[in-house]
Amino acid sequence: MDTSAFNSSPDPDNPGWLNWQMNDPSRYNGTVLGKMLVRSEGEGKARLRMFPEHRHSNLRNAVHGGVTLGFIDAAMFGASRLFGSITAGTAVTLDLSVQFIGAGVIGAPLDAEVELLKETGRLLFMRGIVVQGDERVAAFSGTIRKPTKR
Repeated sequence: MDTSAFNSSPDPDNPGWLNWQMNDPSRYNGTVLGKMLVRSEGEGKARLRMFPEHRHSNLRNAVHGGVTLGFIDAAMFGASRLFGSITAGTAVTLDLSVQFIGAGVIGAPLDAEVELLKETGRLLFMRGIVVQGDERVAAFSGTIRKPTKR
């Protein structure tokens, strides 16, 4: 796994979790989403976590839908790296469908449970759900195109 762009070290405050942070904190993941963690949930399954803060809120003081959407996109890539399917680089999201079910709250961890449905030579098909405690926030499915081998 390419570790040059990401910090994937064990998180000392969260046993069993790895950091999912870019080494350049000025990029999207760091400036918009903030601290994220990742862990394996078994074969072809992963869980990613973010920590919603005031900056992630809308006028209802709930997690902004755009933040949830961005988190889901980042979670698919975090899961893909954990599965060993991609490394940092030129993989891209081909499609992402999200159904918002509820609102996330500020101050409680937001988790994306990601499942790899199928991997081909070029594509990763995934689905999942975003939860906060026992509450469902969103369901999703998406496809990532792996980088071209040169």
